[in-house]
Parts: sequence; C-alpha cells; structure tokens
Amino acid sequence: MFKTALDSLKEPIIIVSSDSDNSLSASMEMMTYLANKEMKGRLLHGVKEEIATSIEQILTAIKAKNALNGLRLGLIGKPSDWLISTDFDYNIPKEKLGIEIIEIEMKELIDEISKRNYPDDKTCHELMAKNFDKGQIEKALEIYGAFSRLVDKYNLNGFSVRCFDLLSSVKNTGCLGLALLNQQGVYSGCEGDIPSLISMAILGEISGQPVFMCNPSRINKENNEIVFAHCTLPLNMPISYKLDTHFESGIGVSISGNIPSGSATVFKATGPLNRHFVSSATILESLHEKDLCRTQISLRCNEGVNKFYKTPVGNHYLVCLGDYSGHIEEFFNLL
Repeated sequence: MFKTALDSLKEPIIIVSSDSDNSLSASMEMMTYLANKEMKGRLLHGVKEEIATSIEQILTAIKAKNALNGLRLGLIGKPSDWLISTDFDYNIPKEKLGIEIIEIEMKELIDEISKRNYPDDKTCHELMAKNFDKGQIEKALEIYGAFSRLVDKYNLNGFSVRCFDLLSSVKNTGCLGLALLNQQGVYSGCEGDIPSLISMAILGEISGQPVFMCNPSRINKENNEIVFAHCTLPLNMPISYKLDTHFESGIGVSISGNIPSGSATVFKATGPLNRHFVSSATILESLHEKDLCRTQISLRCNEGVNKFYKTPVGNHYLVCLGDYSGHIEEFFNLL
C-alpha cells in the first residue's frame, strides 16, 4: 500500500516526520525507497519553525522552476572572446528547465539601432533631463529602443548581448538599455554570457527582486569581504544613481548606483547547471572608486571566501537584495 501511494505522488515528495511513534524511522525507510527508485524526495525533521521555513523554500523553488519552463532567452551576437568557459550545449537548460536559447545575429541589432528610435515616454524624458551629455544619452536610448524591438520580435523573456562590439560599431554602450529593460522585468545581461543570464533568471524568479550582474573585483580574505562591480544594474535596484561613462572605454552611458546595505544573496551557476555557488551575504556599502566599473558594492560573504575560490563558475556573479540562499539550494535539489 505504501509503495503504491509513494509511486503515485508527484516529485519532489516531501515527508515530514515527528519525534514520536516511529515517525522518523518510517520516514527514513520511505526516503530510502525513493532513492532506490531514483525519485526526488525531501525529509523534513525538526522544530515547527524550521520545518515551516523549509516548506516555504521548497514551494518557492518549485514555483520558480515552473515559471522558468518555457522561458525564451536571446543571445545577440556571440559570447565575448574572453568568456572561454561559457561554451556548452544549449539543449541542457532546455531539458532541465525548459529554457530555450534563441540566437540573433549582431547585424540585426545594429540595423535596429540605425533606425534611431526609442520610446517617447516619461522614463526617457527623465533620463534626457539628467546632468550628462545629451547626445550620448540619446544614442544610448536608441540602443535601448533596438533592444526593446528585438525582445518584442522574438518574444523574449530576456537576452544577453555581445555589448563590447557596440563600442566600435555605434560608439556607445548597451549599459543604459540593459538597466531599463531589467527594471521592466526583462532579464538583460552583458557580454553574451548565457550562463549568467540563466542564473539571473533563476535568482530573479526565486526572489522576485531585481538582479545585479557583476564582476568580483577584489577580496579581503581576513574579513570575508568581496567587492563586486559593473557598469549597469536594474534602475529599480539602487536608492539613487547617476549617469557616467563606460569604465573600460570612457565613452557612452553607464550607471553609477548606490545599492542599499543589508541582507543579500550572491549566486552563479554554470551553463549546464552541474555546479553552482550561492551564499547569503551582507552588503556593507556602495563604493565610487575610479579604477572599477561604475556601480560598486562591498559585501561580506557569509559562506566565506574560501568557498568562493573553490567553486569556479565564471567571471560574472548575480546579486539580489534579501537572503534567498536556502531557496537556491532547494531549487538545485529539484534538478
């Protein structure tokens, strides 16, 4: 009877045991049966508060996994040449999560930018009013308009673009366009980095928060502190921001934001989803140093930087506000 009941349940099977009536031993027997059948199961045992937290994390992870099924993510151009670890079989996220990768030629983006058109809305008017070079803002908004049209054309939920090519082809950057689209809930990433885009979507669906894609810039081992930086972030993430030039090139428009201090999550998975790093963290402060990308945060990594070193997952990481590290671990238990 127990076998039939277990076999008929939908995975993952969650078993909650108590401290009496042989509940724990019976639960262990059922978990072993599930493992032998290669079925996914979770045994929860402990005080009520602990069990309630675990159930919430598991249900959030299931909801996120379901939301990712059918997601369409675009790759505009190829990954940047220095991203030597991002080559993987795009069928893997399709099989594991139902995420489809759509490849788009860089020429199509350039052709769209040449139309020099962008939305005539309040947000764009406010950006044009910023204390920054109006010509550069307008060019950056034309790139934003091109991104938006490709998102609509291919029915994308997100995309990553070989953005450094824009420095030479149109003499501007995609930083502002990515910031605007991320603010609108379109997962938008840099440098044609598809593993980071998938990770951004996972963290975004789990947390419901805007996600900052960034580079680790330096580490203080003694204090378990890491400085992350990048030239773009969702405009609804910082408490304030200003426009600046792109760090590496000194041209175009980028975002220098002040992200609020407090609880955060640092996360990244490889493209095949076979390895990941996640840690709860505390954002200590926003920095404004001249020798780094324009948005900079110093945070304390609660897992410790030794784990960070020992879990190589590429040069980009994803940060959101709030601690969702337990939810991320439950998500990967489902795969």
